[in-house]
Amino acid sequence: MPYPHSGPTGLGQVAQQAAQVLYQHRLVSTRQLHRLITPHHTRSEYLRRQLHTLREAGLAETVGRRRSGQTDLLWWLTEKGATAVESAGLLPQRPYRMSPEAALGPLQDHTLATVETGLAMVEWARRLGHECGPLDWSPETAHHYRDEARPGEDLALIPDAVLNYVHTDAEQRTRTLLTYFVEVDRTQMTIARLAQKLHAYAAYRTYTPTQPGPRGARTPRRPHTEAWRSRYPAFPRLLIVLTGAAESRLDRRAADLRSLAASDPALQHTDLRAGITTLSKLQDLGPAAPIFLPALGPAEPCDAWLRPPAAVAA
Repeated sequence: MPYPHSGPTGLGQVAQQAAQVLYQHRLVSTRQLHRLITPHHTRSEYLRRQLHTLREAGLAETVGRRRSGQTDLLWWLTEKGATAVESAGLLPQRPYRMSPEAALGPLQDHTLATVETGLAMVEWARRLGHECGPLDWSPETAHHYRDEARPGEDLALIPDAVLNYVHTDAEQRTRTLLTYFVEVDRTQMTIARLAQKLHAYAAYRTYTPTQPGPRGARTPRRPHTEAWRSRYPAFPRLLIVLTGAAESRLDRRAADLRSLAASDPALQHTDLRAGITTLSKLQDLGPAAPIFLPALGPAEPCDAWLRPPAAVAA
């Protein structure tokens, strides 16, 4: 995917790239930035100097995070930094602004886990000869819909991320755009609530907005096509990525989610494609391996999540 190299003026290219990544993903650790932006450098000293340039210019701020006996800095953009990125006009504007309180708050681990999930896809794309870059996923993009089970309510489906991945096949000379809804679960919510998210995705999959007839006419509303078609060439596949506990506990959680999904009548005839895996499996084995347990249907892990459908070409 194209990666814009312009951003706040007066900075080196790496500092500009870091500012863009921080703007899009809100809170990112030094280690994550190193793997995203300068993976060709064995050590991260150069990146750290560029990041400190951002901080000295008042464009970025940090907070320390201690893990496994080591301290890693977490970076985010200040209001000045976000305004500088927006002025370049290269990224979709995001109203969210990080703060020291939010950076240290309860959503810290979830935000970093979402970055880690996107980072796993980026690193495997590099290994497999595919394309997925540091800006190829967007966190928390709202998708508005209505659900027959909740008549009269205007609802919003907000995936943790929407990720684009270009599968390239040099032998067949094809490039296929694959889009994924990503839900990262750190075992903080109940399994029933996680199952409700599956229901929401199935409802959005079939949601068709209606259009009123001419003013004053007693004509019924005319159906449009499904709402998602105005955004995506094909309905995105759903990846549910479990983390935050031992693998054995996460495997039980996946089984419980499948059981609840099987008991939801709204999911019995959906063509929603939803796969469950763990962050560790995604990192260690990659998305082309048989690591995804279907949320619906036979309980056999499969490797179809990077297999491009013939109809979706980039």
